[in-house]
Parts: sequence; structure tokens; C-alpha cells
Amino acid sequence: MNLSALSSLSALWADSAKQAHAHVLQTEFGSGLDVLRLWQAWKLAPQRPDRLTISALAPHEPHEPHAPHAPDLSHSALLAAVAGQAELRPLATTLSALGRGLLPGLHRLALQSAQVQLDLWIGPIETSLRELDVAADAIWLDPSHWAGEPAARRLQALARLCRRGTHLSLAPSWPAQRGAWSAEALKAWRAAGFELARDLTPDEAQGNKPDGPSHARFAPAWVPRSGLRQAPTPHERHVLVLGAGLSGSAVAHSLAVRGWSVTVLDQGSALGAGASGLPAGLLAPQVSPDDSVLSRISRAGVRATLQRAQALLQNGTDWAQSGVLEQQLQGKHQLPADGAWPAGGHEWSTPASAAQLASAGLPPNAQALWHSMAGWLLPRRLVAAQLNTPGVQVRLGQAVHSIAKEGVAWTVRDAQGQLLGQAPWLVVASAFDSLALLRTQPGFAVPLNPLRGQISHGPLSALDSTQRQMLPPFPVNGHGSFISGAHSPDGLPSWFIGATFERDATQAPVRAQDHVANQQRLALLLPGLGQAMADQFAPPQVQGWAGLRCTLPDRLPAVGPVNAAQLPGLWLCAGMGARGISWSVLCGELTAAWLENETLPLAPSLAKHLKADRFIDIVTKLQ
Repeated sequence: MNLSALSSLSALWADSAKQAHAHVLQTEFGSGLDVLRLWQAWKLAPQRPDRLTISALAPHEPHEPHAPHAPDLSHSALLAAVAGQAELRPLATTLSALGRGLLPGLHRLALQSAQVQLDLWIGPIETSLRELDVAADAIWLDPSHWAGEPAARRLQALARLCRRGTHLSLAPSWPAQRGAWSAEALKAWRAAGFELARDLTPDEAQGNKPDGPSHARFAPAWVPRSGLRQAPTPHERHVLVLGAGLSGSAVAHSLAVRGWSVTVLDQGSALGAGASGLPAGLLAPQVSPDDSVLSRISRAGVRATLQRAQALLQNGTDWAQSGVLEQQLQGKHQLPADGAWPAGGHEWSTPASAAQLASAGLPPNAQALWHSMAGWLLPRRLVAAQLNTPGVQVRLGQAVHSIAKEGVAWTVRDAQGQLLGQAPWLVVASAFDSLALLRTQPGFAVPLNPLRGQISHGPLSALDSTQRQMLPPFPVNGHGSFISGAHSPDGLPSWFIGATFERDATQAPVRAQDHVANQQRLALLLPGLGQAMADQFAPPQVQGWAGLRCTLPDRLPAVGPVNAAQLPGLWLCAGMGARGISWSVLCGELTAAWLENETLPLAPSLAKHLKADRFIDIVTKLQ
């Protein structure tokens, strides 16, 4: 990236500083050097938007057998890329820590406390450009994929992502590309709506022939018809969020950091009083032989939560990326075939090693997977940290009985009709309780279902030396999950096993028979440990927690407008099921991106599977 390009971007940032957010598209990620320079330029700019999103393309053609699947973001590779530029070394170190598990598709890497977001797109250029659905404020264009055919087609695809005035900076090496400025190429640029220009070098100013344009501006002679996502700018950034659990706190945090005023209402007397009160839970990806939609979304969710935990929580106390061993009981949860599961996939999930099996007390022939980008987390700690964001006000003990649109605002009232809150936007994130509030609204069509779950737990101090020696050093999943060493709500290092799955239950008491069921889970998951710890499931040693989770028939959350046509301003963020830890941060970011018309944290082709209004046609046909 040359000085002219950085100068033009700095001017752009000064112009867009009042907009709070800028979106720059880079068509060639390469070694990552230009992304690091852009990040550094943003940091040093005296005037700049508060937040920056860089959409960077890492071209990969799957039909080319020797083409790399992903850029090399290892520490050594990035340090080599910034050799001689000491000011970029800390940025390279930060980026390398995030750049693992890069499979084809979109990966959002949160930099600079998430003020800078790198959206790294891995795959064919045409596919990545087609997935992007919001305009760029500026584009840094590398010549390597844009000379000759299919240049004209790609320029049209690029023009689709421009708004009038979008600035394009061209790499200095562009003129060296054969045919870069042929008559045919210039015609293609103009036909796509671009005006080409050049900043003359001192040598060219003396009369020497210039090499060619150095920048361009999108200024079509016609009125372009855009098919991009163009949500209307909110006139008032004030939102009510119902529910102070994982979903509600994630929505509140994501909107507050974008300048929204957020009021969170919850009927409980403490944060995470509902299903998010789970004492400890797992953060792990879902695998499937065909790398299904659910699997791909789960990885995006886990990455988002890992980055949020790293930014807000205390490592080792509130959470830990310990890795998770998953038993493949009854042949479940198989990886894709080797040819379809590249090195980046194995950084997520791979067959467990003999040493890992032995550490869990399992025989060497046990079938299990090792998830390295996984671990345990205390949900209430994440909830509290997200709600402790400037711009968020939390009001507990607010028993919401009804919601209604009154004029331009949504109002929330208690059983006596007293007003509890009012705002132009309302996000319902109260798990299964959402159904009672929404079912009376015209056009509501989200089939929420309750799922009761109970875990059993106890303090490690109650275990004898033999039992302690048998504890695995990492969580084990596969038939329920077992975690040891995380702190219980009373602050004691403890063990946890569960949870049970009871459908259609609307109450969540702790039951003795579910402790028996969890003992059986442990005996199947870790037979040796289950037998050794049998005495720990008898009163008064065993303790329990139970809660109602919320699920949907397709096992995916419901996020976004409930019914934009009939219920404008009413949004939903629910249906996390047993994966609230893995999905809630992603869903909060998705909510904010849709409201703010930003790039999505998930490829739009995947995000559509989470839309809350996806059930409208199905429910309408059944009625």
C-alpha cells in the first residue's frame, strides 16, 4: 500500500468520522502486510471513524490442486512480512494469535478491542464478491487478479459493491501487468462506472510519460440500481432488550459499543437468573461428515465467543481455551473425509491422539475427536462483563407482562399495566419466556419450544486422592459433558456433569432422578471415573442446577426482525438451545450488523439460516 493510497484513506476517514464506521475492501490479502499498514494508518489518523471493517479477499480456486487453502498467518510468516517495520510487529503478533482454523469462507478477526474488524474471505474471488452485501467506502485494488479476462466481469462485480464516490486505490505495480491499460481494459473500467485518474510523480511532472492511472472513483453516468442491503438509518439509537442472559447481554454489548443507548429489563433478581445461570458450560464446535450449515455456523460462533472472552474475561478463572475431547459414541459426529478436511479444519477438530485418550482415562482404541479451539466458560461472568458496557442500563426485578406498539415506540408493561420501558426498538431475548410475550402479536411465526436441562456438580475438595488423580485435565464431551476445575457459583473449584434433555417441560426444578441420569452419563462418557465417583452423586455431596432452554425445530437460533412488515422495530434473539455459550456472541453481532447496515459477522448465505422470519411461510401454510 503506497503513501498515496494511505493519504486518500486518511482523507476518507476524516470525511466519515461523523459516521462512526468505515468499510474498506482489499482485493488481495497476500502476506497481510497491507492490512497491517491499513490498521496502523487508522490508529495514527488524527481524525478517523470510531470503528473500521476491512474486508480482505484471500483468493483460492478449489479446482487448482496446488493452490493454498488459506493465507499463512503464523507468527513467523507475519513477522517476515513486516521485516524492517518495527511499528507493525505488535500488530502482526496480535493478528497471528487469531489466525487459526482458516477454512474456505468468512472469518471475522476482532482487532484493537474489536474497534478494527478484519473480515477475511477465503475462496474464489467471484464467490467472495458475490457474498458481500454492503457497499465499501474505499477499495484497495491489487492487480494480480484484475488484468485481462475475466477483468470485465470482475469489475462489474466490484462496481456492485460501490456507492457513488467510492474511492479505489490502485497498487503501484499495476502498470507492469500485461494489458493493464489497453484500450479494451480502459473501456471495461468506464463501462463499469469508474473514472480513472493519476497523481503524477515528480518525474512525470517534468514531462515524462505517466505509467497509467493510480486511482479511480465510482461515478457512473447513470443512476445505478443497487441490490445491496440498505437498512434505513435508525433515527434514534435507543433499544429495549428483554432478558439479561447470554443472548440479551450479547445484543446489549454489540449495540452499546456502536453508540446505542440500551436498557435491559429482566424479571430475575440477579444477572443470568434463567438458563444462562448454568454454573459452567462448554464452548466447542459441531462437526458433521458434510460440514453442514450447523457445523459452519458453530465454528463462527465459537470463534466470536473466544475473542469476546479473551477481551472481557479473566483467563483461567472465568474461562479457559483448554481444548475439549469429544467421544464419538455410537459413531456420531464424524469429520468430513480427509480430502474435504484441510489443515485449517484439523486446527479446529482432529482425531484424538493416544496421549489425549490416556489423559482422559480412555483406552487407545476409543473413537474420539480433539477440539483445540474449544474450552469451558462461566456464563454468568460473560453476561456480567457484556452488561458492564458504557451505554447499557440494567434493571432487574422487571416482570414484563405485555408488549405493544404505541405510536412510533414499543412499550413494555407489567401485569398491572404499569409502563416499564419504551423505545423505538425492542429486542426480545428472554429464552422460552419470549413465546408468551410474542404469541399474541400479529404475524408472529417462530415455533419456540422449551427444553429443560439439569446438571449435577460438587466441590473437588470432597473427592479423595484416587478420584482426583482420575480427573481429565480438559473437558470431555459426547454424551453430556464433564468439566472439572471450573469454579461453582459459591467460588469453589468443582466438577460438573450434564445436562439432561427434557422436552416440553415448562418448569425447571432440581430432581433427584436427574442426578441418577447424570451419573449414568458420566459412567458412559468416562467409565473408570464414573465408577470411581459413584458415591459423589448421593446427598448431601451432590448439588444441582436446572433451567429451561429454548429451541427451534431446525436447531438454529432465531435472530432479527420477527416480521418486518407487520411488526416493524420488533426483533428476536432466542432459540440457542444448549449452545448459548457458542452462539450468543455471534447472534448479538449479527443483530447489530443488520441494524447498522454493516458487514455481517457471518457469510450472508449462512446468516439467512438464522433469520427469525424464516418460519413465516411455513407457519402460514400450516394455518
